[in-house]
Amino acid sequence: MQRISALCKQLRIGDLGALAEQVVFRDRQQFLTEILELAMEQRQQKRLQNLVHRARFPAIDMRREYLFDRITFPQSLSQDQLLRLEFLEPKENLCFFGPCGTGKTRLATMLGLRACEQGASVQFHRTIDLVNTLVEAYDKGRAKPLLDRVKKCDVLILDEIGFIPFTKRAAEMLFAVVSQGYEHQSFITTSNLEFGRWNEVFGDDRLTAAMIDRIVHRSHILSFAGPSRRLEEAMAMRRGNDTSTSDEPTSPMVEVVAP
Repeated sequence: MQRISALCKQLRIGDLGALAEQVVFRDRQQFLTEILELAMEQRQQKRLQNLVHRARFPAIDMRREYLFDRITFPQSLSQDQLLRLEFLEPKENLCFFGPCGTGKTRLATMLGLRACEQGASVQFHRTIDLVNTLVEAYDKGRAKPLLDRVKKCDVLILDEIGFIPFTKRAAEMLFAVVSQGYEHQSFITTSNLEFGRWNEVFGDDRLTAAMIDRIVHRSHILSFAGPSRRLEEAMAMRRGNDTSTSDEPTSPMVEVVAP
């Protein structure tokens, strides 16, 4: 076993000896095929884990079903096309607009995870954190390596554009990110401000127009509406707590299992 492990390490194909213990031998071809299939599956899982780790997605519970009932889709993109990530191959962009708490970040994260599953490299950034890091690096003469690192990913998620106004240098750094990735990456941007108000954030009409021009080109714009889902969930939980602490008897909790 040690010799097998050593040879596998030299060949960089994983520990086939350990995988062989999971396969029932029927004939030589079947045995070898199933071992190699397990090795391939193991490699794909490891690659996916690495892609997800490098993306640095926010801590969001993705187990709940995502509801699309409050999203208005453009004619250029249906819900099914979105979930199939048909925007990826042509390097098209997605722009999510809507009030806080309407699911923009969660949808961007869900799509980013699906892109990782397809083998795409993804980076998730709160926009203000990214530009602040770039400004600090710029002041030390180290911005280029960071810009190069951002440029290498297939999908760049820029979350929460518009929550905090940018300084002139920060706006220039974000423009550099958008300019270098233009038509080389797919951008997914989320914002509570429509494009017409982005000059309030960037403070420079010409720079704002140039940035919007690059983001809007080959882009699908999705509009999110309605009250905050987080607020709705908090209120529902509060109502549930109020009911459970009332003097009226409560029904026992029953777990419903689908047939």
